[in-house]
Amino acid sequence: MESAKQMKLYDRVERVHNELRALGIADDAPLDVAQLTPFDQYHYHGTAAVDEAIAALDIDASSRVLDVGAGIGGPARYLAATAGCHVTALELQPDLDATGADLTRRCGLQGRVEHVRGDILDGAPAAGTYDAVISYLTILHIPDRARLFAAIHRALRPGGGLYIEDFTLLREADEAERETLRVKVQCPYVPSPATYVVHLVGAGFRNVALEDVTASWTSFIAERLAAFRADRPRLDAIHGTDLADGLEDFYATMASLYGAGVLGGARITARR
Repeated sequence: MESAKQMKLYDRVERVHNELRALGIADDAPLDVAQLTPFDQYHYHGTAAVDEAIAALDIDASSRVLDVGAGIGGPARYLAATAGCHVTALELQPDLDATGADLTRRCGLQGRVEHVRGDILDGAPAAGTYDAVISYLTILHIPDRARLFAAIHRALRPGGGLYIEDFTLLREADEAERETLRVKVQCPYVPSPATYVVHLVGAGFRNVALEDVTASWTSFIAERLAAFRADRPRLDAIHGTDLADGLEDFYATMASLYGAGVLGGARITARR
């Protein structure tokens, strides 16, 4: 990514602490996963989307899972708490990684969630050992799909499963839309659904299935923006106007791109 902090979803990681303080929870107080899930799921449909991965990949207490682009660790913690599995939370951005590790410690899940700062393009932390790889709205930032999917393929044990939620391109973006994707969303490349499947098959994956979830995501994104705007007085008081302005602009940008029919949403599964 050119500069991840140009994407307002990522530039002020302290907002999770602001929300917890507003609930009367001190910065180092113990937490449980349910207290965090309203604030630590950066993808669409929150923990319901993680439940989809659990079901699709048969994740249970014996599973070793790699979360590529783990953010502040929301899906990883929910997976560990719900399925009892071990999760490696791989995140490139230092502040997100450090915040995620601290929240995991406060939840008492450090024995089941390991936070690793690193780039998947350099290879998985323990290649060939994972039963499952998950990734939510991260691959859109990485244009080198051949190198990326080769690294994910190597991360999995034979027969291991892959679950991705990501953008697809439904129509050719105009110049302004391409610039918006590149700068505000840090999304330099979006393939069509068919091309996405070709990339995975070319990397050696089998049983590749792509489900179009565009309608669901378009509704979610529009509802998220409306709810954010309705909550602006509280958000301004908790976070400050500058942070809230940045998030509202990002949410409005996404609503525009989906509403204009540029972007689609995909839920993708495959096996090594």
